[in-house]
Amino acid sequence: MFRKSILLVLFIFLRMLASAYSDTVTIPVFRQYFHDKINAEQLACDKADGKSDNLMRIGNNEEVNYRISDILFRKIDELQLWVETNEKIDKNNDKIRILGYIEQELRLFRQAWKKREIAPSEFPAVIDNFILMVKAQENGTPLTDFIKDKSYIVARINTMAFTDHPGFKEADKLVFFKYCALHPDIILSTIRPYVKESFADSLIVIACRYNPAQLYSYAQSINTPEGKLIHQNRNPLVITVAKLSQTENALMYFPFLDDIIHGKKTVDGIKKYVGDGESNFDSVRYYKLLVKTETEYFRRMSSPAKDTPIAMFGANGLREVLKDRAIRHFITPINNLHDESNLNVRMKSIDSLTAAEIYYMIVMGESDIYTSSFKHSFNRMLQRLGTNPRCDSLLLQVRFDYFKKFIKITANFNRLDTFLKKMPPTSSEALMKAFVANLDKSGSLEDATDVADSYSSINSKELQKRILEYVEENEINSINDNNEHGELVYSLLKNIFLSSDSSKKIDLTRIAGIPPIYELEKKGVTDDSGRIIQQVFFYGDEDGKTFFQPFLQSFSTKDWKIVKKKEWVEIRSIKGNVWIFANLPLDYDANLDDSAQVHLIDYLEENEWFPTIVIHRGHSYWLPGTISRMPMNSKIVLLGSCGGYKNLQKILEGSPEAHIISTKEIGAGDINRPIHNALNQSLINSDKIVWRDMWNNLTQLFQQDKNKSIRESWESYVPPYKNLGAIFIKAYNKKMESM
Repeated sequence: MFRKSILLVLFIFLRMLASAYSDTVTIPVFRQYFHDKINAEQLACDKADGKSDNLMRIGNNEEVNYRISDILFRKIDELQLWVETNEKIDKNNDKIRILGYIEQELRLFRQAWKKREIAPSEFPAVIDNFILMVKAQENGTPLTDFIKDKSYIVARINTMAFTDHPGFKEADKLVFFKYCALHPDIILSTIRPYVKESFADSLIVIACRYNPAQLYSYAQSINTPEGKLIHQNRNPLVITVAKLSQTENALMYFPFLDDIIHGKKTVDGIKKYVGDGESNFDSVRYYKLLVKTETEYFRRMSSPAKDTPIAMFGANGLREVLKDRAIRHFITPINNLHDESNLNVRMKSIDSLTAAEIYYMIVMGESDIYTSSFKHSFNRMLQRLGTNPRCDSLLLQVRFDYFKKFIKITANFNRLDTFLKKMPPTSSEALMKAFVANLDKSGSLEDATDVADSYSSINSKELQKRILEYVEENEINSINDNNEHGELVYSLLKNIFLSSDSSKKIDLTRIAGIPPIYELEKKGVTDDSGRIIQQVFFYGDEDGKTFFQPFLQSFSTKDWKIVKKKEWVEIRSIKGNVWIFANLPLDYDANLDDSAQVHLIDYLEENEWFPTIVIHRGHSYWLPGTISRMPMNSKIVLLGSCGGYKNLQKILEGSPEAHIISTKEIGAGDINRPIHNALNQSLINSDKIVWRDMWNNLTQLFQQDKNKSIRESWESYVPPYKNLGAIFIKAYNKKMESM
């Protein structure tokens, strides 16, 4: 507080000195207008924080606020006086021009701040650099000299302030180069005005390394300015991609681009698998080549040199194509035959795959594989290892690529214990230690979330005990190493694991600061008018149209009132004040389902009806669309598709207290509907939702179902209190907020 007071007094004192000095300078009336424009922009900056008080509060750090305010007001005032009193700037038009630069600088800063393009900490550097640029006008120093070593945002703001300067064009080129280095995805779409510049070739190389598939698309048009620039480039990578752009089915060669460039593979060698991409395409051998390339590329990535191959990631990169082919050629055919009793028929598509190739099929198809499809694929994977299978030898074959993901999947489908028993005890112990190790060093929470999800799926008490011991061991090591982040990650996992055992009496609400996970008070989902508002997202593909009518029919007319609108339905309970809004599954090819969702959201906002419960009814590939549109601070989220780390993280960013129901596999409409019905009954008839009771009742219901696939699919659904991955993310985010 004392430091804050001193800063305030100093700030006021300096303003008074500047004001006193300005009173001694007479500004000619014919330039007063331009000073007034600067003063008006200073006032606009002052008001930008919502309060006009000669202090711009750009953040919570008062020292930064005073520093920025001092620059905005005192330093800018001094700069205006410098223009007026500088005898070297003796022409009226030159003074007016420089005053215009100052006004434009303030406007650019204010706009950048409002758009969150600039961090508060960068503003002093912007103005200090700008002042140097202004004062250099008297000796004609090029603008580029002042921005060449500055960040993009500093360079951009300060260059745009000098749009009528003779050196603006050269400075603007440099700013464009800096922007492209930060955003290589826009290079090819914005480079046309600069194709004859000396830096154009180097930008083409950057664009190619970032997204060779995008460069390939532009290279196809040989006679465009971009196409000519690409084809005249002498970089080996660009030459290879440009040549591929004239090759049929070129995108099928992209996963192997690094090997092609370095002479390890040839287009002709790959072509015998690709064929014409249709009738003579060898999908199995092509997939085998992808797997072989993945294991080799991963070896390079995990080596001390950490060499990342070209076209490993991104659209049409190796991993995206490997995932696509695993799902398209193997998982989907197996899933589609889930009612086939003859396993030789059902599993025929993977007959020629090795254990390692099945391994990659499983990890790449995590969100798409059915429970039964996984179990039979897992069994065949073990068979490929011989009469006495050693699963540690399998991991050595794949160089431990995706091993943490594979452990999570086998745990989710209750096969981890089997997998571990197919290796010596020393190997299984080392594997599980590695699974739990370095969770704080991966750069994201995904590995830690996978460990949490795995723990909740394991039935073996002995295995759970081992994982808990490894977590506690890592927590102690983090404490001893003064590793605060590691201590946080492992302590949260420890307490979450202990809380799943009711006998331990662990209060996660108190320890982690998160709301109760076993129940939810009805008032928590009720608005000020007593309404419980739900929004259901449907999509207009075949599945959406198939399950929409059964969805409507599940609401009996004696308990619910249904009103059909042009693009959605409104369903209101006769008792309990539950309101449900669901968009119609209109044709997605014509984008009509998308429009229906947008219009429904607008309708809800206009009426100030804010959903607290969100239900996603659609495949996993539609889920990002639902998440991007779901209301903030939703309290219950029912995913009719696989949750997955990225989806859970995104949901909890906008709805940090959400109770999430998800599934480990593709959702089933015949399961989603009873869950939704049970939820509505709890909302209507009870003061709170007790998840454990609701889940026990649903389990009894589905165990009696005559349909085997329904019974199996139900086993993959995860209630909020067992969704340990989501609970971990909640707890972690809550702790980070308080730090």
